[in-house]
Amino acid sequence: MRALPVRRIATTFLCTALLLGTAGPVYAATHDDTTREAAAAPQAPVPGADALLAQVKTLGDIGGVLKPVTDLLDGVLKADNGQLPAADATKHADAVKDAIAKVTAAAPKGAELPATPQLPATPQLPATPQLPALGGAPAAKAPMDLKGDALAALQKAVDSLIKAATGGDVAAVLPAATAVVTGLVNVVVATVLGGGLPVPNLPGLPALPKLPTDALPLPKLPV
Repeated sequence: MRALPVRRIATTFLCTALLLGTAGPVYAATHDDTTREAAAAPQAPVPGADALLAQVKTLGDIGGVLKPVTDLLDGVLKADNGQLPAADATKHADAVKDAIAKVTAAAPKGAELPATPQLPATPQLPATPQLPALGGAPAAKAPMDLKGDALAALQKAVDSLIKAATGGDVAAVLPAATAVVTGLVNVVVATVLGGGLPVPNLPGLPALPKLPTDALPLPKLPV
């Protein structure tokens, strides 16, 4: 078989290179256009996902508070005599404070009620009979108020733990840490019960108590 001349081989390679060099930018431009069109296409969210996204955010808020608080507890309980260096204590305290502040700021505020229209004068009705006392039971709070109180109590417990972990009072560390754990549980429970999350359906799980929000019915007035 006769070998091709060197010049013909070089010419073939040159033509191939020119073709590839021309097609390469064209392919890249087409590929970029396709990518841009896909990115510019309107995104269709999952129908009815808004409520579930709110629940996901609620769970995320719990996680945002859990991590810095448990990091603080872990650091204190593993430290020598429960004492942290000032820099570490400040780092933990700031992380907890920021996490609680973010959750508190994100909490929905109560909607302002419209002004009540003035009603015409009505005849004097007999006095409503006094309802019997409920044995000193505390008044029910709205779910968001309950969660806000839990966050405030947790912040107070964290402040006490930081003080015990930097002040040399070894005996105060364990009670202060226990109070922080209790405060953290209160935040979780208040969020779960009042955050509009799905009802647990794990077999064998006892029923969770419901927050009392309805007022007692008033007795009928005499005609």
